[in-house]
Amino acid sequence: MKKHILIVCQFFYPEPFRISDIAFEWVKRGYKVTVVTGLPNYPEGKVYPGYGLFKKRREIINGVEVIRIPEIPRGHNKFGLVLNYFSFPFFGFFWNLFTKIEADEVFMLETSPMNQCKVGVAYAKKHKVPCYLYVQDLWPENVEMITGIHSPIVIKPIERMVRKIYKGCTHIWGTSPSFVEAIRKYVDPAEHDKVSFWPQYAEEFYEPKPKVEHKGFNVVFTGNIGQAQGLEILPEAAAILRKEGVKDVRFTIVGDGRARHSFEDSITNAGVWDLFEFKGRVKATEVPDILATGDAAFLSFADDDIFAKTIPAKLQSYMACAMPIIASAKGETVRVINEAECGLCSDIGDAEGLAKNIIRMRSMPKQYIQEMGENAYAYNKEHFEKKKLMDEIDVYFR
Repeated sequence: MKKHILIVCQFFYPEPFRISDIAFEWVKRGYKVTVVTGLPNYPEGKVYPGYGLFKKRREIINGVEVIRIPEIPRGHNKFGLVLNYFSFPFFGFFWNLFTKIEADEVFMLETSPMNQCKVGVAYAKKHKVPCYLYVQDLWPENVEMITGIHSPIVIKPIERMVRKIYKGCTHIWGTSPSFVEAIRKYVDPAEHDKVSFWPQYAEEFYEPKPKVEHKGFNVVFTGNIGQAQGLEILPEAAAILRKEGVKDVRFTIVGDGRARHSFEDSITNAGVWDLFEFKGRVKATEVPDILATGDAAFLSFADDDIFAKTIPAKLQSYMACAMPIIASAKGETVRVINEAECGLCSDIGDAEGLAKNIIRMRSMPKQYIQEMGENAYAYNKEHFEKKKLMDEIDVYFR
């Protein structure tokens, strides 16, 4: 009889999160998989067409049974985000009371909000089954970064929730070694062994594509345009490039998000719109072909210590597509890029350093740039290969 995995995650396909690929892979490996999730509304903040309180609340996607509980969409302001954060666990409480699902394991992927995990922990406790957690956002650190609130009146209750969730888990994975250390601060020292490192992987469709000939030097960014990405550094660097007389650099922006308007305002203020092209939100499967039109892939973070601990998912995507990388980052991301010898890094917020690195890579012989891409691909195969990582999880489930 197939083992039954219950995935509890506020986000799922068609939203662009890798939990969907993990679920589909488990079906291929012979598991029965049920997902309890919300109404798809990320990142635009409104429910996707075709979905709603009375539409497509249950469906089968690639062999996965998907159950969508009610949820207030994120909207476009902080009040809407707060309502979204609390609505999923609220309705999840009632789902837990009445569900007839009998699963053998619970698996939760935690991106913000972390209180979504209350639903999975409660189910596991009620049914006395193992509960596994994959942490991709650190709480309460993420809350402090986004809100700027550091008052113990707010943070202490969040810390208590985090400890309770971790205590209810059989095993916890973090996406970087630094995440593992941060998580262990909220876990009883006697249980530190139940926290381990499990990096993210890129789906199989992320692969090198034949390069598209073009003029100039094209830097491509793909993914969510949010506060955490700190993309305002790009117009600053573009203005420096213009001042230095560099005329052939272009920036292609692929994606959408809550901070897009402020990002566009920063481009306007810098007077560099002619250097930018926005492609909007595209299917993830289209990203490799767009990357093939670029000379380098870009990633950056907002200036907060939490991002020194982060290995972002887009790094694996870029590496799987054999892209040289230009990064405004520190900590774990810089470590990986330097170990792989696949790109150039400047510090977070250092627009001048970023501009210099763009000029430096642009001036390199094509052979050197190609070697960086090959190094990225090889490192990804060795450290972030999907089959190897999914095999590791199988050890726990089987």
